[in-house]
Amino acid sequence: MSEIVTRIADNVGISQEKAETALGMMLGFLQREAADGPVARMIEAIPGAAELVAKHNGEGSGGGLLGGLMSAIGGGGIMGLGQQLMSQGLGMGEISTLAKETMAVAREYAGADVVDEVVASVPGLSQFV
Repeated sequence: MSEIVTRIADNVGISQEKAETALGMMLGFLQREAADGPVARMIEAIPGAAELVAKHNGEGSGGGLLGGLMSAIGGGGIMGLGQQLMSQGLGMGEISTLAKETMAVAREYAGADVVDEVVASVPGLSQFV
């Protein structure tokens, strides 16, 4: 996983710590929002992804109660993820690059067909990746 985090940090232009947190948040979001079968295959295929999701619980530091509350009141989904990533200090350009890099890594490990199923199962995701 450290090679993946380093690659994402370098390509997005953020610290490795921030990249690890953001990647965990993004994968956690996909685990919650995407179709169970394809997303499980995708996360299992990426070395260390399951551990990263568990570590960050898809919400990163400071997400916890606020993240749960946002989901409960309808602030979840893609917009909720964007708000959580912005709360970690990422700008819109960085979030866009992070999304594209995450999907590129997922395609390398899980294959395009699996990733396409994941993307298609999350409303609005295709416009960001």
